[in-house]
Amino acid sequence: MRIDVITLFPDVFAGVRDYGVTGRAHAQGIWSLHSHNPRTYCQDVHRTVDDRPYGGGPGMVMMAEPLIRTLNAINQERAQSPVILLSPTGKQFGQTAAARLAASKGVIFVCGRYEGVDQRFIDQYVDEQWSLGDFVMSGGEIAAMAMIDAAVRLMPGVLNDGNSSLQDSFQPSISGLLDSPHYTRPETLGDSKVPEVLTSGNHAKIARWRREQSLALTAKIRPDLITAARARGDLSPQDEVFLESLTH
Repeated sequence: MRIDVITLFPDVFAGVRDYGVTGRAHAQGIWSLHSHNPRTYCQDVHRTVDDRPYGGGPGMVMMAEPLIRTLNAINQERAQSPVILLSPTGKQFGQTAAARLAASKGVIFVCGRYEGVDQRFIDQYVDEQWSLGDFVMSGGEIAAMAMIDAAVRLMPGVLNDGNSSLQDSFQPSISGLLDSPHYTRPETLGDSKVPEVLTSGNHAKIARWRREQSLALTAKIRPDLITAARARGDLSPQDEVFLESLTH
């Protein structure tokens, strides 16, 4: 998978390119990252990438022309790929989108800055707009890195145990629910002990305990996910009996 990012701050992406599981996967060639600064493609001496908005108002707007030139240069290097603008007006990124990105040949992320991007660039060149949530950040770089990390860790060969991601929160393998709690050594920490079932060696009981912990946590924190799982038919009769017991 090849990821291209159009950004005024390419050095920021060292966080996902050089460190952790995504950095190891990048070194192994499982995915590749290519950063492009639009200032490189400016034609004026000051390498201007922003200007005042028509109609007045605070802040500056990223100009379309440097972005178009940058995108054209990228398209000469790779097969044309979806162009994703990171924007607070975009659709919210989630685990399904991460899986779709992980299974693709890659995308081109456009990291906006200032008050936004000239709408003509968006209308003519952007395929989708994605957001991390209902809040505004200074630019799209952090959002792009979060999305890259979420996608890369789902790719085959990235995690040491390929089954690790199957138990992540929001994964279809656990009905889109929140993950259950995890414990490791020591078995006793102060007055707290690891739940006895986890040291029992009974894998069926452990699996059921984890399922019930996942259900309980989701019902408490994200009941909307329980509703969605129920609508999809992902909850078993045993799950429903357990959820009913939580209300008594």
